[in-house]
Amino acid sequence: MKTPGKNKDTGVTLRAVLLGLLLIFINNLWITIIEVRWFALDGTCLPLFITPIFMLFMLCLSNLLIKRANPSLALSCGELLVIYIMIVIGAALASHDLIQNLFGTIGHPHFMANDSNQYEKLFWHYLPNGWFVNDMTALKGFYAGGVDHPFMWMILRFWVVPLALWGLLILVLIAMMLCINILIRKQWTENEKLVFPLVQLPIAMTSEDAGRKFYSSKLMWAGFALACAIGLINGLHALYPSMPELTGVKQYNIGQFFTERPWNAVNRLRDFNISMYPFMIGLAYFIPLDLSFSCWFFYVARKAWQVVGAAMGWDGAGTSGFPYWDAQSSGAWLALSIIIVMAALPHLKSVWRQAFSGGGTPEEQAEGGLYRKAIYTLALGFLALLLLGRQMGLQLHYAALFFVLYFLIAIGITRVRAELGTPHEIYFVNPQQIMVGLLGFNVIGIANMTILQSMYWFNRCYRSHPMPSQLEAMKMSEGTAIKIRPLIFVLMLSAGVGLITSYWANLHITYADGATGKSLGFKWWLGTESFDKLTGLIRNKPATDLIWMIHVALGAVIVIGLNLIRGAFVAWPFHPAGYALAISFAMDYFWFTFFVAWLVKLIIVRYGGMKLHNTFVPFFLGLVLGDFFIGSIWAIIGPLIGQQAYRIFI
Repeated sequence: MKTPGKNKDTGVTLRAVLLGLLLIFINNLWITIIEVRWFALDGTCLPLFITPIFMLFMLCLSNLLIKRANPSLALSCGELLVIYIMIVIGAALASHDLIQNLFGTIGHPHFMANDSNQYEKLFWHYLPNGWFVNDMTALKGFYAGGVDHPFMWMILRFWVVPLALWGLLILVLIAMMLCINILIRKQWTENEKLVFPLVQLPIAMTSEDAGRKFYSSKLMWAGFALACAIGLINGLHALYPSMPELTGVKQYNIGQFFTERPWNAVNRLRDFNISMYPFMIGLAYFIPLDLSFSCWFFYVARKAWQVVGAAMGWDGAGTSGFPYWDAQSSGAWLALSIIIVMAALPHLKSVWRQAFSGGGTPEEQAEGGLYRKAIYTLALGFLALLLLGRQMGLQLHYAALFFVLYFLIAIGITRVRAELGTPHEIYFVNPQQIMVGLLGFNVIGIANMTILQSMYWFNRCYRSHPMPSQLEAMKMSEGTAIKIRPLIFVLMLSAGVGLITSYWANLHITYADGATGKSLGFKWWLGTESFDKLTGLIRNKPATDLIWMIHVALGAVIVIGLNLIRGAFVAWPFHPAGYALAISFAMDYFWFTFFVAWLVKLIIVRYGGMKLHNTFVPFFLGLVLGDFFIGSIWAIIGPLIGQQAYRIFI
């Protein structure tokens, strides 16, 4: 899919920014209503967020009508992209794995403390002062609901300082992510020429000739209609169970047919499910064949290894950790991230020279100035993180190690998404787990561990990580006249507004309906997961686990080996990222859709070549758009009728 042609369309206009800010507010409220109040859609669990695509679709259709009536009032291609980018960045803040998780954590250790979990006795006095809400009256209204005016100062005053501190931390992280993306962007977009599968749909929807090509394509509307029909039938069944249902579209456990040992080991940790999500088949079509093959192959290999382990008796008493996917995935992602950074070193050296040597054309000097500012901001940001960590009570060397690991993982996720566009739910991998596994609890200590576990909320799964969305925004802007500096401003503005609107929406919903009352999707369990893990560490005081470390090394060695062989043999079909994704839950929902897309694409390319492949591009884009459209429609209908409507995912 080609990017729009370059023109005088700067995109970052006043009306585009104002409309983007308005839609951030609407979208973040909508996300909070459907995901926190109704536990529906799960649109921010996917790498391509559902509701921003729906909003862009509505905006583009309206814009086509306006263009026919009065072309001077129509939004330009660049303006449409800027608005979409703003909505996406705002949604990343409001998502499952960011602000929703924060609200599941921020009052939990005080309100949920009891004689059974012994939170008060074990770690209350180590919680960072000012970072948690501890007033029981404010928390009672938050968890029980029924409060008509939650923004009165008598309630709000207990939230202001904790939300401001966490907000400052998250904005510093986002600014640093943006700086890293600025420094590494050309390596991935120009030097390595990664495919960026997730930008294909928004670019097709907003291109200057979209009305003539994309929206006039019969194949696109065929894919759209097919996905819509599936969602419509299953959505009606969810409301009226007597109506027919298309089974197998969502999760269907084929592991239920394996009842005897060792075959029943396929259901260990998670069921052995298959799915036929139209949107993911559509997205996976744009992934290179070797990459999509690796994703589903290594998932099947993972299940096979569990069966082998059960047959050998390795999962019996005393080996409860087998097959140590948490350790293997930690090693795999660390190795993958380090390989990515090392591959980018020549480019980063060039960036450093350009930033500080001066000279060159005016364009090169301007770019060097941008690099210099990014480097300075990155350094100041890291210093700010150390100071914030110290203010929380975290020793500086542990703060430094924690945030270095955090950004290593972030770089790995961003690079993998730019190349594959895959979901990246890496549940097993986070800095806390790596630090405890490698150093042991007694070395880190209770005080430091309490602070580290307090930051678990933005280190669980990483499904809606903001950094890949920032890089994709830069990629989408390349084919337009959108300048990088205004885009940087828009990205940070969207993050700030997204943060504030997410705060407001969560407080509004929870105080009205109760976090543990009517709010079906409130992440109370996130707080339990965070602090029950902490209490387990305090009680058991695990030392450095040699077996765990061996499996970390095993995961790293496998990734390094796959990467070396891939570099030596062009036809080698196994990608190290496929292994890392498959063993860390990222493929559990989607492996079969990757298999289907891989098989269909293989047949198309083998018998029709790239010409036939390109012919079918609109159909697969239509699958994504149609599925997201009908899913969003159900996400509107559900709250309006007061029911948990059908969701197209999970």
